Amino acid sequence: QVHLVESGGGMVQPGASLRLSCAASERTFSSYAMGWFHQAPGKAREFVATISRSGLTTSYARSVQGRFIISRDSVKNTVYLQMNNLPPEDPGVYSCAAANTAGTPLDVAAFASWGQGPQVPVSS
Repeated sequence: QVHLVESGGGMVQPGASLRLSCAASERTFSSYAMGWFHQAPGKAREFVATISRSGLTTSYARSVQGRFIISRDSVKNTVYLQMNNLPPEDPGVYSCAAANTAGTPLDVAAFASWGQGPQVPVSS
């Protein structure tokens, strides 16, 4: 299990950009693929983006392709989600997760560890 704490959310205007951070308190951070998921009110959690252990491979949901960028800093044990051109209606919360697996998993079930700090609400 990896302890994850997200930060960086807040109210933004349509078309604005925002960067989310997720800090992992785990020395073996590089052993985990990391992902970001979004959950709108009343809906199931959905995949947004994932990055491999090495950081060399990323995958994105079609809805955010070209607008969002996931990255990781293995020195700071942190994964980021740069969100650009946010749509007018994007309520909900973003949470990060860690999967002890190779590649870029897309399924919620592949991720065993989830952010335990306050989730990150983004509303525009």
